[in-house]
Amino acid sequence: MELISKRLILRPWLDSDAPALYNLARNPKVGPAAGWPAHESVEQSLDILCNILRGPEQYAITLRDTGELIGAIGLKTREDCPYLPSDNDYSVGYWIGEEHWGHGYAPEALERLIEHARVDLKAHTIWADHFICNEKSHRVMEKCGLLPVRTDISDAVGPDGSRETLIMRHDLR
Repeated sequence: MELISKRLILRPWLDSDAPALYNLARNPKVGPAAGWPAHESVEQSLDILCNILRGPEQYAITLRDTGELIGAIGLKTREDCPYLPSDNDYSVGYWIGEEHWGHGYAPEALERLIEHARVDLKAHTIWADHFICNEKSHRVMEKCGLLPVRTDISDAVGPDGSRETLIMRHDLR
């Protein structure tokens, strides 16, 4: 399934995306902000693509005009995130390659995914979290209607060395 917005297409991942994924995800400013280490090779990117990014409701974010890969976005269910309070709740995660920061792509992709969750998946609530130091992600989530709920401690380490995250939610009912 493809999800289309004004400037973006959210589409399933392809093996052929591995080199472009690596070019974006090797940047040390990208992965650590989302809680994962920078990619070290195209082979590693392909492995991550095949074993993580190919899951249900996981999408490559591409530019509608050119097809260029610029990031990733996806939803997880209670099966993947046992902390979700209901089977009708989803957790969202996303990242955008640094060269595409500041163009409004993250909120556009997130708004489209939230619409899909509400309309097609009949979601009740969207949950997300970000490292406290990641103010850009906080602004994206706020623009898309997510509100702060509480802080938590992540298993992952943020770019500033902290594990503190802010959990946010958007009630879709």
